Amino acid sequence: MKRILVVFFCLALGFNSFSQKIFVVRHAEKATAEANMSSDVSLSEKGKQRAEALREVLENENIEVIYSTNTIRTKSTAQPIADKMGLQIQTYGPRPNADFAASVLASGKNVLIVGHSNTIDDVVNLIVGEISVEGDLDESQFDNLYVITVEEKKPKLEKKKFGVSTTN
Repeated sequence: MKRILVVFFCLALGFNSFSQKIFVVRHAEKATAEANMSSDVSLSEKGKQRAEALREVLENENIEVIYSTNTIRTKSTAQPIADKMGLQIQTYGPRPNADFAASVLASGKNVLIVGHSNTIDDVVNLIVGEISVEGDLDESQFDNLYVITVEEKKPKLEKKKFGVSTTN
C-alpha cells in the first residue's frame, strides 16, 4: 500500500509540473533571388548551416508538432528537426491569427513554429497574450530563438540566440 501511495504521489507531482514549450524562429538565411526566379527561394549555404544548428538546439526538446508557412525557406529551416523527430511539417498562415495561437496553446504539446521577419512578432505576441516583441524583425536577423514556456496556462517568454550570430 505504501508503494502505491508513493507511485501515486510521484505521478501526481509529475502531472502538476508539466509545461509546454513553444519555439518560434524566423527562417534561416535565404539564397539570393536571381532575375528569373520567384521570391520563394531556397536556403543559402549559411541558411542550411543555421537549420542544422536549430536541429542541434532543439533535438532534446521533445518537439511534437512543427508549423511552417508554405514557403521553401521556412520548410527547409524546419526540415532537419522534422527529420530528426520523424515529424511532418504542418503549414499555417501566411499570417498567424488568434485561432492559430489558441490551437497551439490548447495542444499542450512542444511546438516549433517557423515564420518570417514580418510575422514572428505576431506569432509570439499572440501566444504570449501581450506585446513582447516590438515590431518586425530586422531583415539581417536570423539568430533569434523565442522560447515560450507555458505552465498553468501562463506563457513566459525567453529570448535566446542560436547558431552563428547575425548581430552587427
